[in-house]
Formats: sequence, structure tokens, C-alpha cells
Amino acid sequence: MMERSVTTERTTADDLAATLRDAITRLQRRVRQARPVGDLTFSQLSALTSLQLAGALTPRELADVERVQPPTMTKIVGKLEDQGLVVRTPHPTDGRQVILAPTEQGRAVYAQFEQARNEWLARQLAELAPSEREALARAAEIMQQVAKA
Repeated sequence: MMERSVTTERTTADDLAATLRDAITRLQRRVRQARPVGDLTFSQLSALTSLQLAGALTPRELADVERVQPPTMTKIVGKLEDQGLVVRTPHPTDGRQVILAPTEQGRAVYAQFEQARNEWLARQLAELAPSEREALARAAEIMQQVAKA
């Protein structure tokens, strides 16, 4: 009898995991699409976001964070540099390396993208009933806890 309860609990957790993962993926995809019209590709925006959040990274560190090969990141960073969104500075302790960081313009572009995404999501949430927004607020807290684990 005890084993049946554990199996049911596991199946429920497994089902919830699949449903939640699917919902997060779909929402993330939709939020990513809510962006101002611009010249940045998703890869470029992702790299700029990583630099914005980290402050500064070596090209290798950025490639690792973005989970791409260094030659791919070199192309992405080159495009961001051409647009004045990223700057290279000498590494403070290793003369063979450089540090990448967003420029003031890069931070402004990042802020525009974040604002567009937040505005889209706020419009969607405004259409929900107050009880649904409260449930999502609680779910967001729980998801933050899960993400820390």
C-alpha cells in the first residue's frame, strides 16, 4: 500500500514536471518574440544579455555561458562590436586575453528589449483575473525556490 502512494506521488511530480517545463518553454519562446524591431539576432541578444548580467567576460567564458563554440562567439561578438554594443578591453592579468563588456549603447539596447518583453507580459497578465495573478505570483516564488536548488 505504501509503495502505491510513492508511485502515485512520483507520477504526479513527473506529470507536473513535464507540464511545467512545456509551459515555461512556450512562455519563454513567446516572451523572446516580444521585442522591438532591430538588427539583433536572438544569438546576439542572448550574448548581450549574458554580458549585461555578468558585467564582463572573456570571449571563452561568454561562449561557455551561451553554450556555443568559440568561433561562433567570435562572429557574434564581432557583429555586436560593429554596432557599438560591446567593447573589448585588455585582460587585467593575462595579456593574451580580452574582456568583453556592454557599452553604454549596449546597455540601452538591452534595456529596450527588456522593457518590450516586460510590457508584453504585463499586458497578458492584466487580462487575467486577480485570483489568477495571485496564483502566478505564488507560483513565481516557488519557481524561484526550485531554481535555487
